[in-house]
Amino acid sequence: VIFITHDLGVVAEIADRVAIMYKGEIVEENTNTNIFNHPQHSYTKALIACRPAEHSKQERLPTVADFLESDIRSSESEVKTTVAVQSIPTTEGSVLLKVENLTVRFPGKTNLLGKPKTWFTAVNNASFEIFKGETLGLVGESGCGKTTLGRTLLRLIEPSSGSIVYNQSDITQLPRPELKALRKDIQLIFQDPYSSLNPRLTIGDAIAEPMSIRGIESTTKARKKRVADLLEQVSLSPSMMNRYPHEFSGGQRQRIVIARALSLHPGFIVCDESVSALDVSVQAQVLNLLNELKKELGLTMLFISHDLSVVRYMCDRIMVMNKGQIIESGPAEQVYYRPKNEYTKQLIEAIPKIPANK
Repeated sequence: VIFITHDLGVVAEIADRVAIMYKGEIVEENTNTNIFNHPQHSYTKALIACRPAEHSKQERLPTVADFLESDIRSSESEVKTTVAVQSIPTTEGSVLLKVENLTVRFPGKTNLLGKPKTWFTAVNNASFEIFKGETLGLVGESGCGKTTLGRTLLRLIEPSSGSIVYNQSDITQLPRPELKALRKDIQLIFQDPYSSLNPRLTIGDAIAEPMSIRGIESTTKARKKRVADLLEQVSLSPSMMNRYPHEFSGGQRQRIVIARALSLHPGFIVCDESVSALDVSVQAQVLNLLNELKKELGLTMLFISHDLSVVRYMCDRIMVMNKGQIIESGPAEQVYYRPKNEYTKQLIEAIPKIPANK
């Protein structure tokens, strides 16, 4: 079997030999043990060091560029992680979003009259709070209801029962005009950076489109300047605004999608598996960017992922979901290192692990 993946943990568990590819070339090939315990090439070292599991919340994740630039300047072994202390909010602040007894059901089989005979419950009686400036992680296996819950908070999916109170307003009861006005304050960053952008629009037009619809900035010239500022904010050059999505890498596209989400000055962002499609080195860049934006803009986020190590690194608290129910929640470090629920323990034990460097 030739197993192609960007998940180093999976490689460490199943492969006999490992080949590392960079810019079209095999830069290193060795046994599994030697690759992970005694990496030789700076790119291999970077891939191993970029993983969030190796770093605390106070650390900026190293990137491939850090290692390659250091390799040029000096010895590869002298690469150090840049530390950037984040302001981690506590749960003593004001509540931005409060969810009570939220249930979402979908119809199953129907009778001859077209009425449902059975129902599938995707979200079952969920209740939780998100505080201003907090990042709340939502984890669970595929099909557990994470994405359904996230999209229901945005009213992209209608709840069957329960309440969603955002800024002291129950958005499940809002009439359509008021809900439309609220949408600019709640944004979604999708999982797939390739299908998130219209291939027929330049990235400048894609970022400016929401502003035009919402009446943000009065003139085309002002919106163009705002687009340039947003591109700089996500570490892309304003000169790129006339290019099309196919001219960018996956990591660059995800930065563009983040810029588009920020164009409406949102107070709350739902990140739905927003880094799961990216390889570990690009993932580190996007996670660093999100942390910088959180600190700079005071964003509140619901971070949905199946990758517990990423959620532990990014989030202040973690909720664990199983079969539509929230079965455990608490501070990120506590849930990750001292889980109480048996299902949470199984999720953590199932994480593919890279052997410790000897």
